[in-house]
Order: sequence, then C-alpha cells, then structure tokens
Amino acid sequence: MSLLHARGLSVRFGKKVILDGASFTFGAHDRVGLIGPNGSGKSTLMKVLAGAREADAGEVQMVRRARAGYLPQEMGEMPDGPLIDGVLASVPGRRALEQRIEEIERQLANPSELQRENFVDTTGADRDRASSASDRSEEIQLELAGELATLHEELAHHEEHYGRHKAEEILLGLGFKTAQLSQPAKSLSGGWRMRATLSGLLLQDPELLLLDEPTNHLDVPTLEWFDAFLKRSRKALLLVSHDREFLDRQIDRVLSLEVDGLRSYKGDYESYLVQRADELELLEARANKQEKRHEEIMAFVNRFRAKATKAKAAQSKLRALEKEEKIERIEERKTVQFRFPPAPRSGREVIELRQVSKRFGDNVVYQRLDGQVLRGERIAIVGLNGTGKTTLLKLVAGELEQDSGEVALGHNVELGYFAQHHAEALAREKTVLEEVHALVPTQPQSWVRSILGSFLFTGDDVDKKIAVLSGGERARVALAKLLVVPSNLLLLDEPTNHLDLDSSEALIEALSGYDGTLLFVSHNRSFVNGLATQVWEVKDGRIDPQPGNLDDWERRRAEEKARLAALAAAARAGEDAKGGEKESSGQGKDARRERAVERERKSKLLGPLKKEIVKIEEQIAALEKEKKEAEALLADPALFADAARSTPLVARYRKAEAELETLFERWTEKSDEMSRAEAAL
Repeated sequence: MSLLHARGLSVRFGKKVILDGASFTFGAHDRVGLIGPNGSGKSTLMKVLAGAREADAGEVQMVRRARAGYLPQEMGEMPDGPLIDGVLASVPGRRALEQRIEEIERQLANPSELQRENFVDTTGADRDRASSASDRSEEIQLELAGELATLHEELAHHEEHYGRHKAEEILLGLGFKTAQLSQPAKSLSGGWRMRATLSGLLLQDPELLLLDEPTNHLDVPTLEWFDAFLKRSRKALLLVSHDREFLDRQIDRVLSLEVDGLRSYKGDYESYLVQRADELELLEARANKQEKRHEEIMAFVNRFRAKATKAKAAQSKLRALEKEEKIERIEERKTVQFRFPPAPRSGREVIELRQVSKRFGDNVVYQRLDGQVLRGERIAIVGLNGTGKTTLLKLVAGELEQDSGEVALGHNVELGYFAQHHAEALAREKTVLEEVHALVPTQPQSWVRSILGSFLFTGDDVDKKIAVLSGGERARVALAKLLVVPSNLLLLDEPTNHLDLDSSEALIEALSGYDGTLLFVSHNRSFVNGLATQVWEVKDGRIDPQPGNLDDWERRRAEEKARLAALAAAARAGEDAKGGEKESSGQGKDARRERAVERERKSKLLGPLKKEIVKIEEQIAALEKEKKEAEALLADPALFADAARSTPLVARYRKAEAELETLFERWTEKSDEMSRAEAAL
C-alpha cells in the first residue's frame, strides 16, 4: 500500500537546480536511504516531504491520517518545562485531550454555572422556562459526563501507546540519565537537544520517519540501542547517514540525487554502487554505438550526396540522423580524493599517560589515569557521551591542561588535531585559500590550490569566505589543513560528522594508507571497523584497552554478558538445591530413602546433561586462556612487522573467538534444557 506520493517536484536555488520534476512513492514499510554529495539537496528534499518547505512546483500527498515525523540537522528551541513533559507533549492531540478533560471537569464541578449559562431570570412568566433550563442543565451534565468517559478512554489509549513509561524507556535508551528527565529541556546542549527531539519522534511512532543524520551526536552504546529500535519498527523510513554500515542495516532501497536527477535503486548502498556502475557502463556503450553509427552515416552522406543516383538516399539518412535524439553521457560526480603525505618516523612510544587526573568542578573525569600509545597503533576511543572521550583527545593535543600527572609525547612526534568543533577554529573572515595557506606561507599558492582541489575546492571556490561555507565544506577545509603539514600522530574527534557518504568513504581509504599513528573518536561503525586495530573503552574514569575493531569489542561484551548471566543462573540453581535440602532435613528414614531414590532418578536423567555442561565449561575456560595469551602477544605492534608470526597468531585469535561464541550458545542451550528438565522433575 502506498503511503506517500510525490509528483513533479521542482526546487531551485537561483540557477542551481535541486529537483526537476521528480516523482516517486513510498510504501507503508519502505526503508529508503537518501544519498548524494553535500549541497546536492538531501536536507531540502527532507524539508519538502515534511512540509517545512514548499517546492517551486509539484505536490506531496500522504494517505489520510498518516503522519510524518521529521528530525532536521539543526535543532530549534526546546519547550518550557521538564524534559519528560516536553517529550510527552510532542505526541499530537495529547495536550488538546488533557485541556478538554480539564474544561469538562471544571464545568461538572460547578453545575450552577451550567444553569446560569442557559437562563438567568427566574421571575414571573419565566419560571416555566427556568424549569426547562434546569432540565436542559441535567441533560448537558449527562452529555458532558459521557464525553468525559470517552476522553478518558482516549487518554488511556495514549498512556498505553505514548505514555510516560514508554517515553522514559526511549529517553533512557538514547542515553539520558533518570535525573535528567525532570530537568528543564531548555538547559540541554545541542547534541542532547537532538536526542530529546528524536525521543519525541520515536514516541510519536509516525507512519513515516524522516531522519537527517540522526547519528551525528550519538555515542557507540546509544547507537546500538537506536539501531535495534529502528530495526524493530515496521514503519516507513527515509534516512540520510554518512555511516555506511548503519545505512545498509536499515534500508532496502536507495534514492540518489545524481547529476542526471533523482534516481531510485533497489537494495542497500552496496547494491546501489553495482547498479549505478552497470547503468553508466550501459549508457557509455550506447553512446559509443550511436557515435560510431553517426560516423558511418556521415561518411556515407559525404561520399554520395553529390552523386545523382545516391543523393536522395544520402539526404534521407541525414534527415533521420538530425531527428534522432542524442544519447548524452553522464558526467561522473566529483568526489573527494586525497592521500596523506608520508609520516615522519617517530619513536616507539608515541603517547604516555602517567597518573593523569582531570575534573570539571565536582565532575571527576579522570583519576590517576595511565595509558600508552605505540607507533603504528590505530586506537578508537568509545564510551558513553560525557565519559571523557573528547577530554582525552584535548589533553593529548594540549588544548586542556591536566590537574595532575603527565601527558608526554614521544620522540619526534608531530601532531595533527581534527577537533569535533573544528569550525570554531577556522577564521570566519578568511577565504578558504588564506586559511590553509597560512599554515605553509613558504609554499606557493598553486601547491595549496592543488591540495584544496582534491577536497573539491576548485576555481573561485577557494576565494569563498569561511563564514559562508556549509558544515561539510568546513569539515573539508579542516581536513585539508591536516594534509599540508605532515604529521605522524593524528587525533581525530568525530571527523565524519559533517561529511557526506562519499567523503566519509574517501577519508577511510586515505587513513587506511596513512603510515602514522591514529587516536580517534567516532560513532561511525564503518569508520571504526575499517581503521581500528585497538579499542579503548572509557568508563568510570579509566581506560579498558582491547585488541580488534568495534565488531570484536561488541562480541566480547556479548560473551561477557552471557557468561555473567550463566554464573547468576548457576548460583540461583545452587541456592534452590540447598533450600530444598534444608526443608527436608530432620525427617525419618523413609523420607531419606525417598530422597535417595529421587536423587538416583534425577542423576540418571540429568547426569548426562550435567557432564556435557561441565565439558563445555572446561572447553570455554581453555579457549579463554588461549585467547588471553594471544591478546597479550597481539598488544605488541612490533609483532605485525613479522607477517610469519602475526598472521597465524591473528588466525588463532579469530578462531578462538568464533569457537567461544559457538560454545556459549551451546552452553546456553544445554543450561535451558537442564532448567526445563529440573522443572519437569
């Protein structure tokens, strides 16, 4: 069933055409990814579909009573009052229901007002009418009471589907703490405002969600929750995201803003790349074939147009050629393409954190923190927002001073820093060229222009003021500044936040070839998985370093959760068994004989299961020991210089992880089987 119809949409900004007669439909369960380079019109199309902007031509129609919920990139003002109340009030119709209930309850509490409203003068000939008014007042009271009952039923429905419990679940899932729910919504910062707005949209559960870069301010744990929440939803979705893995998990169709207009493709982003490449290849072949045929026809015309016997045929072919529509080749979209210059060689120890402490007022972020980064490591810092990820990068970059301890950079370390709020570090009054050239004043402008060209600043673009650039353009300027000054340590804080998907992929590719050391914060799964060789989880003021990428880290978390659950279940089973023995102690020989028979019967039935569980636990313990030994060896980056040693060790580590995952599943199955058997006995 179709949910939305867009017909003939056209949008222009001056001479720039964003949409030109675009038409498409969304089904009730369509999951669509909207892609295109920065400035191509993704946010504009979102606004048109949400009704926040009018198209120059065309129309958007949704089926009757269907609602669209829109999350823009830029947040507006928050409502007055506590956060939880603002989220609850965002559900359409709720406040009107509550106001009508308050009004009816006030009227029913003052029946005399109802009578006065119907008739005031009760003297002489008006007494009969007063009596009639009294009867009418009772009728109105009955009508109001009936309406009140209906309204309370509607409010109960709201509470069930859009109530406080559901709102709290969503807010906590998106990273808010319980104490924050009663705090004023207006006190929230930009990233938390986005989460609050997103909470309201998820609570409303509209038929169509329009999400413009919803993950920009989410940390990795919160992103996991949000990812799972969206996956469970069966509602329609239009999503803009620079995170390729997140996008691919959510969508089954792509709308792409191409140079030849808005195009639709089935499948995820990977499928789009294949289909688009095939489409362009086919178009190129058709254009080549047409050109070849045109050349043959023109050769015939030029040869025979002067001959009387062939002139008519030549003219006929020429007229047909002039009427034929030319197949136009599509100019490939320009994308960011760059690589980092060779990194100067640093000492083996790149960063040393010794007993570092940092606090902001009463908030202790780090207390006696120790850590070390070695040459060539690529470390992703993950953790909840507010745990100190950005603070850690600022301490290393020298942007913040630690309260105590030491942050030491190693021998010959040349540092490059991409701050999360990089736009604040750019001089708004300068041009793009002036901003970047200021770092290397001895280099010719032509060299700086070539660097900027790889970031899509060509021609007069380099003379644009920083103040007029978009968020994506400013991010590209900040990246260009990293290239002009060679470094061997890069600190990156959410570098993909304002980049389009193509630029994010280009950055991953460029950093894959970077031969320096990386320490970075990112919620972008494809970015972390594509680059990280180690993950630092920041929690409780400390660092928990673990080898591998984000997938490896999440797998270990799941294993640990399963292990703790298993231990808790085993402890409960042991307590139940002890309790049973205590209840039956002190009874006679018959009771003891019965217990012995019962134990023997249970042993025959449960013995094989217990042996299998014990065997699995022994295998798990052995594999965990093997994996821990491998982790200790893999923690040394020097190992990777010797492929003969590192390759089999990595293979052994991966194999142990896979086998552990299988064993945990088997252990869970057998434990459940044991629990069912014990319950049956």
